[in-house]
Amino acid sequence: MNESTERVVKALKFQKPDRIPLYDEYWDEFVEIWEKTPPEKSCGIKQYYGIDIEVVSGDDSPRPSVAGTIREQDGYTVYRDGYGTVWRKKPQEVYFSELLEPAIKKKSEIDGYVFESASGEERYKRFDEYVSAGKNEGRCVFAKVGGPYLRTSNFRGAEQWLLDLAEDRPFAKELAGRNTDSLINIGLEELRRSNLYETGMNIGDDLGCNKGPMFSPACFEDVFLPLYRRMVKAFKDAGARFVWLHSDGNITSLLDMLIEAGIDAVNPLEPKAGMDIPELKRKYGKRLAYIGGLCNAYVLPRGTPAEITRHVARIAEAAREGGVIAGAHSIGPDIPVENYELALKVLRS
Repeated sequence: MNESTERVVKALKFQKPDRIPLYDEYWDEFVEIWEKTPPEKSCGIKQYYGIDIEVVSGDDSPRPSVAGTIREQDGYTVYRDGYGTVWRKKPQEVYFSELLEPAIKKKSEIDGYVFESASGEERYKRFDEYVSAGKNEGRCVFAKVGGPYLRTSNFRGAEQWLLDLAEDRPFAKELAGRNTDSLINIGLEELRRSNLYETGMNIGDDLGCNKGPMFSPACFEDVFLPLYRRMVKAFKDAGARFVWLHSDGNITSLLDMLIEAGIDAVNPLEPKAGMDIPELKRKYGKRLAYIGGLCNAYVLPRGTPAEITRHVARIAEAAREGGVIAGAHSIGPDIPVENYELALKVLRS
């Protein structure tokens, strides 16, 4: 077990680590700015800042074989994803696409939808390489699959999926259940291929917006809680030590159910969404660990040195005895390098 893995495991087990672990991901635009900032860099950004966690995923879409470009038209690229959903985007648009045709247009099409094998090599083209790179650079590596809410929305489109949950609960349960079975099988295959049992699995599922979940807690309890129980049990029965959830937004009203399902930690705990690590730690004690907690929306981009220091010191105090892995999750070009480095200095002081 390398130093980062030992550090992360201790924090997740509510034991005092040698230093507060750190987990962040960096936008390419931030990396470009950082590379031009003195001093001259002789290693990658994750090594430079001492990132402790690496999250690695295969292709968890149900049909990787159908994905590809359909045509170039009127300045747009029209493409089909691994669900069979057709989108279009402008080549320069990295993050946003327009839905043209969902994979499942009519509810009756669910019965003819075939999920491809979890063991297909096309799912893992660079998975093994990235696992090895993370380990070789001394980070604590976790496998990752998507979760039952967000991944299932890809079959129907985000808006229609929310309408399905409200209008036709039996259909929604059936579709999410079939997709969850596929995700479980892919996650188990990732664990087997990577031998990441000593760390475990990250489930990525954006369940919330800034004001609360995307659906009612009652909907989560009815539709998604049984699926989370099933996912977590499958991964832990296979030997995964931890299963943690990535979800943006305010998911406070879901935490008791997520804990019941066996989730060990949540990420990224966005302050802008009202997710406050010190308060949550007081409420839940050692029932739940936390990965994140630093504000990448207001404090790190625009805070004064005094504001940054106060904010980070508060998270650091909550993290010193374990139960917290600090970070802002996503570091974009709106965050000045000097602000980020001040935050890490305070975190490690």
